[in-house]
Amino acid sequence: MPEPLVTAAATRTLVIDLEGGLLRSELLMEALFSSPGRMLARFGAGGRPGMAALTDILARAEIDYAHLPYEPDVLNRALAARARGAKIYLVAGRFTHHAAGVAAHLGFDGVVAPADLAAGEKLPFDPGAIERIAARSSKRASLKIWAKALRVYQYAKNTLVFVPVITAHQLNFASFGSALLAFLAFSACASGAYLMNDLLDLAADRQHPTKRHRALAAGDLPISSALSAIPALWLFAVVAGLCISPLFLGVLGAYLVTTIAYSLALKRKMLVDIVTLAGLYTLRIVAGAVGVGVVLSEWLLIFSLFVFTSLALIKRFSELSMRESAGLADPSNRDYRVTDLQIIAAMAAASAMNAVTVFSLYVSSTAVTPLYSRPWMLWLLNPLLLYWFGRALMMAHRREMPDDPILYAFRDGPSRIAVAAMICIMLAAI
Repeated sequence: MPEPLVTAAATRTLVIDLEGGLLRSELLMEALFSSPGRMLARFGAGGRPGMAALTDILARAEIDYAHLPYEPDVLNRALAARARGAKIYLVAGRFTHHAAGVAAHLGFDGVVAPADLAAGEKLPFDPGAIERIAARSSKRASLKIWAKALRVYQYAKNTLVFVPVITAHQLNFASFGSALLAFLAFSACASGAYLMNDLLDLAADRQHPTKRHRALAAGDLPISSALSAIPALWLFAVVAGLCISPLFLGVLGAYLVTTIAYSLALKRKMLVDIVTLAGLYTLRIVAGAVGVGVVLSEWLLIFSLFVFTSLALIKRFSELSMRESAGLADPSNRDYRVTDLQIIAAMAAASAMNAVTVFSLYVSSTAVTPLYSRPWMLWLLNPLLLYWFGRALMMAHRREMPDDPILYAFRDGPSRIAVAAMICIMLAAI
């Protein structure tokens, strides 16, 4: 990271540009996303439409100054100067109320306007004896930061669109091409939704022990850049969806609408969020079937619902158990309590066992005969399913699983071996 620009020798007064110097974000965007729902409500009830009314509302927004993304080098330098007895002032040309709030929180001496500083007038200190840390030129986010913000690692979930092609034994170039395009459409759609979710959860993420490191929460990616990327990603998803079929675009639209509803409200509803997450995972499988034009098996559909319900419950269990281990209070943006851990674990185990039962009934049915010449081999999948679900629950109970069990399955060695064994058994049964 480049060193801050120093324009004078160090003396008794340190002057720091707030935006671009101390703050790794923009006050306008911070005010807008400090509480988006409340901002919209105030704007709608203000009775004075227009930019002037919006600016006034943003100036009075409630920003959590304690959790803003400050530049650590600049902040440490300021605190060191404060320890030496130097006076510290922030330079801010807009939203001076918020700038004063930041100064008060950090124990600084006040705020000065850029025009007054340039003219050397109306200043509470000697303008000839200052050290200034000026704003740096904006720097583009790296590809690594973008990949982190877009949650590229989450694209593993979108491989579910290939499941109908595999289970229907339609492995040909045309089907694979359609499934691949569906994968790209879902990935772009999901990335846009992740960015939107991070914007709406900005304040909550900054108080979370791990989510505070997300690109937007940490100030690594400008909020304005995310606002520009969201429509671009969704436009690509729409174009890709139209290239497949209008019906697929309809499924993709249902996924996006449900995801937005989840981000805005459903994730704060107890158990409604679990059902919604399970439905979003299952929608990927439905989209895969629609995209390649294969009939979706009812067995696959009900099996998927139980599997994803269990995984969603394990995800919530992992989040709550992490908070319990860290001694944190109940989450403010989820309708769950740490005391709910036992019932959530029981429900996760029950859903997992239901999935295994459904699979056993499927193997016992006549539906396997047209697809498998040796259907009896599919019974070997049951102990592997029991092992994997049991391991996932045990790892979550031991606080050794990240908060997403699907990604855990891709990273965990024993899980990868179990999945590989399942694939080999299915191939041998064909």
